[in-house]
Amino acid sequence: MYTQCPECLSVFSLDAHTLAQAHGHVLCGHCGAGFDSVATLTDQLPPEPFVELPVNEPAFEPPCVDLVVYRPQPESSAVVTVDDPVAPVTTASEDFSQLVFAPRFAREPRGKRPPRRTREQPRRTRAASGERNWPWVLACALLSSLLLAQLAWAERDALVRNPVVGGWLRSSCAVLGCELPLVAAPAELRLLASNVQAHPSVPNALMISASVRNDADFTQPYPVLTITLSDAQGQRLAMRRLQPQEYLDDGAILRRGLAPGASAVLLLEVEDPGDKAVAFEFGFE
Repeated sequence: MYTQCPECLSVFSLDAHTLAQAHGHVLCGHCGAGFDSVATLTDQLPPEPFVELPVNEPAFEPPCVDLVVYRPQPESSAVVTVDDPVAPVTTASEDFSQLVFAPRFAREPRGKRPPRRTREQPRRTRAASGERNWPWVLACALLSSLLLAQLAWAERDALVRNPVVGGWLRSSCAVLGCELPLVAAPAELRLLASNVQAHPSVPNALMISASVRNDADFTQPYPVLTITLSDAQGQRLAMRRLQPQEYLDDGAILRRGLAPGASAVLLLEVEDPGDKAVAFEFGFE
């Protein structure tokens, strides 16, 4: 015979001796819950798959047992008197065939069963575990924030150049009062005008002037200027790379950089390579 625990739905095999020990009341060997094994008692398991065994309907009237296996023979006693040789025989017998055995513990309806307590303990355990784990969650969140900040700082040039992210960063800094680092974008610089002439006060020197405009959407530092002088055949005669500190003396202007859409006139003094230099070229780095 088989029965099922209503709490963890474990199915157990049991015999008549186990049923008779506590009149059908057993304890689950898996979850420890006590239950009436007669409620789901069955001779054969239903075909798989199944989740719960069918519940036997409670019997309001005891069933009649009529299949007699064994019946004790009654003991007869007769009293015979001398005066009445044909005296009636008095017999005393007890008939056990009509005895009805009912289980001691009747199965309660599902609505009146006490609340399950075995499933509340894991909830309290999970809540206590969550309270213990919150410092680790906070530490992981802080470490993740630091990692994202390091990645953003390492890729700051690309983020500032990006039209969407750079615009969001500039608007945020305008509200917070911070300053974004200057990011160089030489491709966004435009040479508006240039001129080369002999230096008015220094012999064997040239005075070069160049007008530069920043077409980028963000402020960028003053570029490194590359000046190349060549002859009539296009052969390079001289080249000079000038750092911003070499053609700008004002440190405040260097720190502010070249604002978006702003123009600046740069004055350079270089050595005169001679009469063979007839062409010059500007470059930005």
